[in-house]
Amino acid sequence: MAGRVDVSWLVGGPQGSGVESAAGIFSGACASMGYHVFGKREFYSNIKGEHSYFVVRASSGEVRSNVSGADIMVAYDTETMLRHHADVRGGTIIYDSGMQKAMISDVATMDRDYAARLGAELAGAGRPEGVEGAVAAARGAGTAVHAVSFRAILSSLAEEAGNPRLRGMTRMFNVIGASLSMAALGIPEEATRAAIRRAFAAKPEVARLNEMAASRAYSAARSEVGRARATLAPRGGPREGTMLAQGYHGTAIGKIAAGCRFQSYYPITPASDESVYLESHVELGVAGSRPGSTLVVQCEDEISAIGMAIGSSIAGARSSTCTSGPGFSLMAECLGWAGINEVPLVITLYQRSGPATGLPTRHGQDDLLFAVHAGHGEFPRIVYASGDVEESFYDTARCFNYADVYQVPVIHMMDKYLASTILTCRRFEASRVSIDRGRLLTRRAGEGYRRFALGGDGISERARLGVEGAEFWCTGDEHDEAGHITEDPVVRAEMMRKRLSREGLALRAIPDAEQATLYGSGEIAIVSWGSTKGPILDALEEVRAGGGPEMRFVQVKMLHPFPASYVAHLLEGATTIVDVESNYTGQLGALFARSMGREPDHYILKYTGRAMTSTELAGALRRVAGGTAGRREVLTYGA
Repeated sequence: MAGRVDVSWLVGGPQGSGVESAAGIFSGACASMGYHVFGKREFYSNIKGEHSYFVVRASSGEVRSNVSGADIMVAYDTETMLRHHADVRGGTIIYDSGMQKAMISDVATMDRDYAARLGAELAGAGRPEGVEGAVAAARGAGTAVHAVSFRAILSSLAEEAGNPRLRGMTRMFNVIGASLSMAALGIPEEATRAAIRRAFAAKPEVARLNEMAASRAYSAARSEVGRARATLAPRGGPREGTMLAQGYHGTAIGKIAAGCRFQSYYPITPASDESVYLESHVELGVAGSRPGSTLVVQCEDEISAIGMAIGSSIAGARSSTCTSGPGFSLMAECLGWAGINEVPLVITLYQRSGPATGLPTRHGQDDLLFAVHAGHGEFPRIVYASGDVEESFYDTARCFNYADVYQVPVIHMMDKYLASTILTCRRFEASRVSIDRGRLLTRRAGEGYRRFALGGDGISERARLGVEGAEFWCTGDEHDEAGHITEDPVVRAEMMRKRLSREGLALRAIPDAEQATLYGSGEIAIVSWGSTKGPILDALEEVRAGGGPEMRFVQVKMLHPFPASYVAHLLEGATTIVDVESNYTGQLGALFARSMGREPDHYILKYTGRAMTSTELAGALRRVAGGTAGRREVLTYGA
């Protein structure tokens, strides 16, 4: 767009080499200069050594996704150079000169299939099958390529610091490489140094050494790199009312603001980050209004995790558990136990690519239908999805309210894409969070208290454990109004009707604006859910900026029970419906067809384990608008 500054920065290296720290420094510097930031990390499912990379987009306008390709790349290792040189077309590449002679065969961590494809591509172009070939290919595409000795910069730092041991501290390549690229982009050295101080605030001596390394890198960049074609000049200080957040901050801080007092979990990617954050901030509370702490328990497995959360909820505490697909599989039986006993519970489900272990550190929206149908038998639940990190903060509080008011398990759908992002967003406002505990009895019960009383709107008064006169029984069997086991067919029918009626009640009572959201207008309508929101909104801007038609986007947030009548209202006048999802089968499309009585006209899907970029999505939407799209458009960008 005219007059807009928009730069994508890519950094890559072995897992454990400081890629994430470098991205944090770059993002922090850009945010401090007044830019909008959106970044996403990709990494393998091992502890250390395999390829990891981070793409950060800094823009003068709002950004909610990554684009295809990058304007500048810094490579710490051979694999990054080989995998990503083609992503930088007409931009700038900075790499460590120590890898200049490296060949594909030297990279033990590279997938054999990818190595074979890359080797064939380079050989087919008559280029060496290694870094020299990648450099030639990049320069042939108009990219400026600069080899800089990271080790020489490290050696000069060791000499300046009077510490010969620093010569072997290759871990500092992350700050050296980031600083070289930031200097090339025109980011002031002081902005970089300040970002380093913030990143290593808990380790002043480490911060001091890294600041010295940054200064050395800036000097080297002036003599060996010069100015990149893309630049990021300061735009003033940080934008008022914004913050730089990690993807899991929304749900974690949302739980604190919502008064969650117990969270159980078993470590699993990508959900663990949320619980680890809560463990580090258990006594944060909300100043002036909601003091208190959250008890976080790491359990022996996910069965124990959901069981403990259920027990805590029965005791009266707002309770949750956090997991990913394989862990949620183990929770399914207890989910049904919560359902038959009308236990309020929030399960934060960070999806990743399955089935089985699948791609444990990669993105996918694979678990929607599983969440809707998990557990044997029929029982009510609410399945709710957030579209971005800011949204997830407020949605987390809503999910606790839904659980308490309707006395059902609520499955809050998040995913790896959201978990692995770093972005600028508006500061979370705890004052906008309200707490509704529903019909929770905290003092003496009246005569004849019945926990599962029939009649009325189907929602009984529930009591905390220990409330005088409020004895009740919980079992996994069908029960009468007091909780005693029964197999009477009349009671069974009444209890089933009582429990399942809550889904209809929720549809009627929850405000429309919390069930689905409309963006834009036009005869072409996109329906989607979850983290595709950002790429879709950015893609719609890109289509309009290129002279394409106006399109509307219906973001479905409450996925079960499905808000069919309200979605139909939002789609009035649409002639073409496009389902956009990150899964193979178009799972929202299946819910849409079942609830709305018609299938989407087109599906735009991605299931490579990599998140959608707005660039590739905009291309598919242009094909839809131009009448050249197939029924299924499959997106594949990403290494």
